[in-house]
Amino acid sequence: MTKRELLKTLKKAGWQFLREGRHEIWGKEGKTIPIPRHASDIPKGTADNILKRAGIKK
Repeated sequence: MTKRELLKTLKKAGWQFLREGRHEIWGKEGKTIPIPRHASDIPKGTADNILKRAGIKK
């Protein structure tokens, strides 16, 4: 999954960009999720874990 696709999915679910550093931090309703700053595709396991933490079903 590309980072662009992942971020698009998070935005649709109501997550918002909060800040950046080594990772981008996205938040919703007091929860935060770090998103790695990959130049290429995000590994499947990492993307699946991010979506799971965000409460998004595939």
